[in-house]
Amino acid sequence: MANVLKRLPQNVSGDFYVDASCIDCDTCSQLAPTVFRDHGEQCSVYHQPQTDEETRLALMALVACPTGSIGATEKHDVHIGIDAFPLLIADNVYFCGFTSESSFGGWSYLIVQSHKDGGNVMIDSPRFASQLVKRVAALGGIDRMLLTHRDDVADHELFAGKFGCQRIMHAADGARRLGLERIIEGEEELRLDDNLIAIPTPGHTHGHVVFLYRQKFLFTGDHLAWSPEWETLTAFRSVAWYSWPEQTRSMEKLLNYDFEWVLPGHGDIHHDSVNNMREHLKRCLAWMQKQS
Repeated sequence: MANVLKRLPQNVSGDFYVDASCIDCDTCSQLAPTVFRDHGEQCSVYHQPQTDEETRLALMALVACPTGSIGATEKHDVHIGIDAFPLLIADNVYFCGFTSESSFGGWSYLIVQSHKDGGNVMIDSPRFASQLVKRVAALGGIDRMLLTHRDDVADHELFAGKFGCQRIMHAADGARRLGLERIIEGEEELRLDDNLIAIPTPGHTHGHVVFLYRQKFLFTGDHLAWSPEWETLTAFRSVAWYSWPEQTRSMEKLLNYDFEWVLPGHGDIHHDSVNNMREHLKRCLAWMQKQS
């Protein structure tokens, strides 16, 4: 819970604020960009909500914050934020909210589909919050959990215990040690069903994997995200824990696939046409090659 006595001085005066426990995950600035911004090493409120919609988004950010660093001096119905999650992104794909500190605020997603199509799929693990668990259960639970890499596994054990889901992850990121039910090996793509493909993309970690759903939604973990500053796709060299050259090489592999959405664990979501996404990916790859 946020502490008003530790309110960051960068906050504008007024109701909502961010305190000194902020870890700069940028969840708040992505969910409510007209209220929160990254001022350098942390985030803060630069514009107090003026409308019901801005207040709703601020409350969603408060709920999603992995460290409970967002607070308000006035009384609000926090269920406005709680009940917004899982948040529909497009079609049958949702953002789970309730990010976890152990994943540094990494975003996780939920695909809601019939059992005929393979059942519900969670990509990476959010916080095991009772409110979210109830909402997920009402949507049909979780049949499979796809883990992009070791950094963003968060509360996977608790979700597996609750829903009995099959967890899928690459061997090179410790899947056996974690006791997961299905293990990916090597660097060849693995078709999980008619709609889902696992594509090993080493770089950020040795066993990093991205997942492509319906040749439309690319769940990219810490491999690829949108840069609002550069207005194109980007990768994060400073956190290529395993190998930047390997990440560059595996980025080139993605040119073989069609997708319209990039849904990262860290960084901004982006949607565009297949052709435009391919051009953005080519631009990102050219930049990465210059950095090698």
